Amino acid sequence: MKKTAEPADAPPAGPEAIKAIPVRHYGRYVTAVIAIAILVAIVYAFGQGKINWHAVPDYFFDDRILTGVGKTLLLTVLSMVIGILGGVGLAVMRLSKNPVTSSIAWFYIWFFRGTPVLVQLFLWFNLGLVFEYINLGPIYKDYWSDFMTPLLTALLGLGLNEAAYMAEICRAGLLAVDEGQTEAAHALGMSHGKTLRRIVIPQAMRVIVPPTGNEVINMLKTTSLVAAVQYPELFRYAQDIGQNSGAPVEMYFLAAAWYLIMTSILSVGQYYIERYYARGSSRSLPPTPWQKVRAHLTTFSSRKVTA
Repeated sequence: MKKTAEPADAPPAGPEAIKAIPVRHYGRYVTAVIAIAILVAIVYAFGQGKINWHAVPDYFFDDRILTGVGKTLLLTVLSMVIGILGGVGLAVMRLSKNPVTSSIAWFYIWFFRGTPVLVQLFLWFNLGLVFEYINLGPIYKDYWSDFMTPLLTALLGLGLNEAAYMAEICRAGLLAVDEGQTEAAHALGMSHGKTLRRIVIPQAMRVIVPPTGNEVINMLKTTSLVAAVQYPELFRYAQDIGQNSGAPVEMYFLAAAWYLIMTSILSVGQYYIERYYARGSSRSLPPTPWQKVRAHLTTFSSRKVTA
């Protein structure tokens, strides 16, 4: 049989469409089933335990618990203010060309980072054995035991320890700024202090903010240690209520729930602060969680209409 010639101007036949077959990841399904089974087993075990879960909602908004939450937040804020201010000063001293100030900053960081916070709290609380009284001349004079209150002990123990960590965070942020920025500022006649305030620190914030947010969250949890020096915060009030009500373990769960709520709120704030300072380093900012949810809902709606 004679083949019919195709027209000369006929378009060439295109390649056959590729039918993509997604790879099946059976390991993911197995892992998900195992994880869900473990979670269900843990929940069941807690549900069958000899724990009076009704005591948790009964005391969740107790006046003493709410007072403890407020004192925990206050102690976190004050300790972080001391830590940040001290950390910035120590970072500047650490980067100084003066060997004396640099050595002092190094020794401070070495000591406070090398000893546990709980040990430091007890040291501050018992320094009355070394200093019988504190004498500031005509300004203030009193016995050390009366001067070193539980609140002051907590602030010194937490704030000064945090300053050592913030010093390294700030130092890393300052070193991350290109030296050409400082040289250009000095060429324009700006002083060292003005260059630090107006040029270096604003650019270093992109590096400083993320670990600082982590330190704030960590500080919120570390405040529970001050119960050892008799300062009444959330964990201390939960302990007292547990001993008086006969439900000590239940009050530990209550305290854990409040810590989770506070750290979750701080994590959301940290996310948006990091996003704010990332504006100058990224061409396009990553979508927020709400934007991701809205995008998924829009995609789902469009697929439903198309179907």
